[in-house]
Amino acid sequence: MIITKDLHELPKQHVRFIDTRFDLQNPTWGEQAYQQDHVQGAIYWHLEDHLSDMSRSEGRHPVPSKQRMTKLIQASGLTYEDELVIYDQGNAPFAARAAVLLLWAGFTNVSIAREGYGRLKEVFPLEGGTAWYPSTNQTLQFHDGLLADQQDVKNHIAQNGMLIDARSTDRYRGVTEPIDAIAGHIPTAANIDWEQLKSDRGLLKGTEAEALFRHLPEEKEIMTYCGSGVTASPLTIALLESGRENVRLYAGSYSDWIQTNEIETSK
Repeated sequence: MIITKDLHELPKQHVRFIDTRFDLQNPTWGEQAYQQDHVQGAIYWHLEDHLSDMSRSEGRHPVPSKQRMTKLIQASGLTYEDELVIYDQGNAPFAARAAVLLLWAGFTNVSIAREGYGRLKEVFPLEGGTAWYPSTNQTLQFHDGLLADQQDVKNHIAQNGMLIDARSTDRYRGVTEPIDAIAGHIPTAANIDWEQLKSDRGLLKGTEAEALFRHLPEEKEIMTYCGSGVTASPLTIALLESGRENVRLYAGSYSDWIQTNEIETSK
């Protein structure tokens, strides 16, 4: 599985672009940037309006329900036959978040333009405004094994599965916590900071990140999490690309876990 691609590796025909540029500190920025200019024909998916269901309580960025995801796909005019290319501003987690949800929704022709919009706009024609497509009636075959909920995590821990925290080391250890009410990590979790995937060419591909994963046991199922299921998405994608098949994203992540469960610290 190769999802994260360089410019020359992107598909050339039947391509639908999805713009996911976003700023967690300024949630209106991405859509404003899209309206100003984007790859011609690209639709825009907002982290909180489209790639999350903020009415749910499972953490800070709960994933959409299957029904809501189906409506998004159909309203976006997408089908399983489309070659999907997702981009954000580069070295960001938002395209990966969309990719995880699309894989969950049964799409197989999914690529992340790892160099981001800055590189794409040098090559592809641009336009402003909002791209529109007629809706489709695509039904979705969900890959339920890709996303995990809180009970899945508990079962995973009980079965001695591998749990990976994608946040910074200081947040993992409980030294600092700038967002959530309680500092620390889910018991038994190891730490791989997702920012180690950043490079001067954009997020590392799975094969390039193998050094980060070398110590992980091949035989164990791996479950990833972060604060709210966003920054763990690039780590999830890289693990899948590296050849590990039993990988799941805890969608609610730490902000969901701390609502009712104990944590650990390692200060």
